[in-house]
Amino acid sequence: MAALDRSALAERYHAVKAGLPAHVTLVAVSKTRSVEEIRALYDLGHRAFGENYPQELREKVPQLPPDIQWHFIGHLQRSNVKHVLPFAHLIHGVDGPRLLEEIEKRANASAKTVDVLLQIHVAQEETKHGFAPDEVLELLREQDPTERWPHVRICGLMGMATNTDDRALISAEFNMMNELYRKVMAGDLLPASRFNTLSMGMSGDAELAIQAGSTLVRIGTAIFGERA
Repeated sequence: MAALDRSALAERYHAVKAGLPAHVTLVAVSKTRSVEEIRALYDLGHRAFGENYPQELREKVPQLPPDIQWHFIGHLQRSNVKHVLPFAHLIHGVDGPRLLEEIEKRANASAKTVDVLLQIHVAQEETKHGFAPDEVLELLREQDPTERWPHVRICGLMGMATNTDDRALISAEFNMMNELYRKVMAGDLLPASRFNTLSMGMSGDAELAIQAGSTLVRIGTAIFGERA
C-alpha cells in the first residue's frame, strides 16, 4: 500500500470545507478507507465519518478515538441492525416500516434512543432504496411517531439523486426532497426541535444539493482521493 500523503489529504479536506456553508454538516465517507486515513482526517479536527458496511464499522470503531461520530450511510438490512446500533450516531438509510420496527425493537431492548433519517426514493434508478414521498407522509400521519416508535428519533430525510450528468434532473430530484422535507415540517408531523436534517449530496453533486436546501453532505472521494 502506498504511503499516505497527509499534506494532500489536508489540502483536499480544507478545500471541501471552504466550499460548504456554515450550516451544512460534512460527513466524510470512510467506507473501505484505512484506519490510518481516518486517523489523519481526525487529526485535522474532523469527527463525523460515514460507513456502509456493518462488519467494517465494527472492526474500525475499537481502533479509533471514542469521540468519533459514526454515521451508518449504507443500505441496512434488518438482520444487521443489532450490529450497527451500538456504534451509530445516526442511521441514514431507514427505507421502510419494517426496518423502523426492527430498530425500535433493538433500541428498546438496549434501553437507548436511536437517531435516524428516513430514506426517500426520488432517483430514476430502481436499484436505489427508500420510501415514496407520499408513502412517508402517510406513515407519519397514520400514528404519532413518538408513540409508535418511542425509542427512535426521526431527525430528518435522506435521499440520493440519479447517477447522471443531467444537472437539471439532479436539481429537480433534490428540490423534490426539499419540498417533502418542508411538508413534514409544515404539517407538525414530528417535533421541530429534532426534525432538522436534510441529508443529500455527495462528491459529484454536493453543490446542487446545497442549492436545494441540503443541511448534510456525504463526501468521500473529494476528501480522501480516488481509491487505489
